[in-house]
Amino acid sequence: MIDIDMSSLQEIGEFGSQSWSEGCSGFGVKILESADLPPDLVWAFSEIYTSPPQRLLSESYDQSGYFFMVNKGVISGGTNITQECLSLPGFHAKMKWGYICNQSRTLYGFEGQRQRTEEEKTLRDEMEKYLGYAPDLGGIDNPFWPKPIIAALSHGVEDGGGLHNIAAKMQSKSPEYDGMPVTEMGVPDFSRMLDEQKKAFIKLCSV
Repeated sequence: MIDIDMSSLQEIGEFGSQSWSEGCSGFGVKILESADLPPDLVWAFSEIYTSPPQRLLSESYDQSGYFFMVNKGVISGGTNITQECLSLPGFHAKMKWGYICNQSRTLYGFEGQRQRTEEEKTLRDEMEKYLGYAPDLGGIDNPFWPKPIIAALSHGVEDGGGLHNIAAKMQSKSPEYDGMPVTEMGVPDFSRMLDEQKKAFIKLCSV
């Protein structure tokens, strides 16, 4: 299993930008290539961030997100998320950029992941109460995590490693969150926002 020198990682782009997405995909492929995976394993990872700021997109990068996958010994990845990737069992997320951007910069282990999930649920609930309906912020379809994949992508996570922390270290801050109240895990804190901030955040999430 490969050990990434976390101290060597630098910010390379905003969440969902082409440079950051390429970096995340590249490390995902590198980690899978170094892992002792079953030869018949079929699994894919994809994340699509909907409604990102226009500055993050270009003619060559018109959809924010990235993927990596293993299909019976063949490992690949990139930012052009293919139908082959989406058709494979695994983890496929399609989420509003504004909803998950800021907290993705936070470093954490398994307990931090649990806390982030709880805080994001609170954010959804508070937005629903404010709006009077449940906002469509995206979701994850039938997540499937084989044990060899979990072991590979979370290797060293309690010591600051793992794919999430690699991605977090490479992510630069996005200006939309300047002055916005957030939780310990970096999740936007809707209950502490001024009314103008609530409206701006709702717009950022394209709700």
